[in-house]
Amino acid sequence: MARRAYGGRVTHRPLLVLVHGTRFDTREWAGYAELVPEADLLPVDLPGHGTRAGRPYSTDAAVAIIEQAVGQAEPGRPVVLAGHSLGGYVSAAYAHRHPDDLAGLVLIGAAADPSRHPRLTRLYTGFAGLLPRVGADRMSRFANSVMRRLGTSADDLPDATGYAVTPDAWAAVVAEARADQLTDVTCPIYLVAGQFDQLGIDLRTYARYCRDPRVRVIRRASHLAPLTHREQVADVLREAVLAAAAR
Repeated sequence: MARRAYGGRVTHRPLLVLVHGTRFDTREWAGYAELVPEADLLPVDLPGHGTRAGRPYSTDAAVAIIEQAVGQAEPGRPVVLAGHSLGGYVSAAYAHRHPDDLAGLVLIGAAADPSRHPRLTRLYTGFAGLLPRVGADRMSRFANSVMRRLGTSADDLPDATGYAVTPDAWAAVVAEARADQLTDVTCPIYLVAGQFDQLGIDLRTYARYCRDPRVRVIRRASHLAPLTHREQVADVLREAVLAAAAR
C-alpha cells in the first residue's frame, strides 16, 4: 500500500475520486494528476457519459459507480470524493447514503437547492426538455459556443454523447438534491463555486447543514471553474487531500 509522509506524519496516500459534470466525462480532469500529486486520482464516468455512453441515467446507477470507485481503496486508506455540477450532486447523494465513509467531500458548482429556486429549476429543465426536439448534435454546438465565450478551450468542450441523458440527469437532481442531505456527513465538506456560478447560489445555506463546512469561492470564475481555473480548483483539492491525509 502506498504511504507518504506529510508534516512529519506517515499516512496512507489518499485516493481522490473525481466525478465530472453534465455532458462531460473523465476528460474534464485532464491535467489534475500533475496539479494534485499528493493523491492517486480516479476519475469516473457517470451513466450515459464517456465510456458509459448509451447507458440510462439514474441516481442509483450513478451512486453505484461511485461506490465501486470508493471501494477500490484499501482498508484505512483515506478517500476524498470530488464532483463538479451533476457530479457534485451525485457525490452529495453518495455521502448522504454513506455519511461516515469519506475523509473529505468537495462539491464544485453543486450548491443550489432546486427546492429554493423554481425559476432556476425551470431554466435547467427547460434546456433539457429541448433536447429531444433539437437533437444532441445541434444542442451541443449551441452549448459549446456558449462555453467557449465563458473561457473554455476547444480541447475541453464535450461532444454530443452525454446530451442524451441530460433530461433524466437533471430531472433526478431537481427531484432529489437538497442541502439537508449533508446533515449527517462526518468529514469536512468543501463547498466550492466560481464567483459567477449560478449553482453556487446557496453556498451559505449548504454550509449551515454541514458539520465541518469549508466555503471556497474562486474569483472571476463561472460554473466552468474546473475547466477555466484549473490551478485554483486544484488548490482546493490539494487542501482536501492534505487534510484527509493528516487525519
